[in-house]
Amino acid sequence: MTGGTGDRHVFLLGSANRGKLREYREILQGLDLELIAPSDLEPVPPQPDEDAATYAENASAKARAYARASGLPTIADDSGLEVHALRGAPGVRSRRFFGEDASAEERNAKLLALLDDVADRSARFVCVTALALPDGHVELFEGEVHGEIAESPRGNAGFGYDPVFVIAGDGRTMAELSPDEKHRISHRGLAGAKLRARLAAEA
Repeated sequence: MTGGTGDRHVFLLGSANRGKLREYREILQGLDLELIAPSDLEPVPPQPDEDAATYAENASAKARAYARASGLPTIADDSGLEVHALRGAPGVRSRRFFGEDASAEERNAKLLALLDDVADRSARFVCVTALALPDGHVELFEGEVHGEIAESPRGNAGFGYDPVFVIAGDGRTMAELSPDEKHRISHRGLAGAKLRARLAAEA
């Protein structure tokens, strides 16, 4: 499984999200690979649509499209926040649920407004990570973490809905964790650990 230049294998992270790139680089740190972004390529491959009904379908489609366009083994994920009181929303549409152009701060504020005076604030984060080869072969790795929605945002780390997600049994939001703590317990960290084990087995 190579896309190598020199002694290191080059993998593409199929995402324009710099937060995801940073987290996957941290999760995969120590492996003999270099993880690059689509913006590092010339020409820059087009961003695939994310219009499937499940995380697995979106992650697989993105990874396959970027791998085919770049000729590199590609990692891509789809993740979302599922709130029980909202019947699983925002779910697979987490980034777009409150509008295509809404900032993370606006999404969090709108989510909290929907839950004003709601007693059951239970929720979970879900992530499906896909590893695709240029020949179309895909493997999937899943992770999830349970918790509840905070009354107000807390913490300056992380991104997306992290400041409003309180981890079950911990009491802190995802945005109040150090990177190492987050990678041990987060949905992306758990999925990424399975991916890391898969890649390490081939090293």
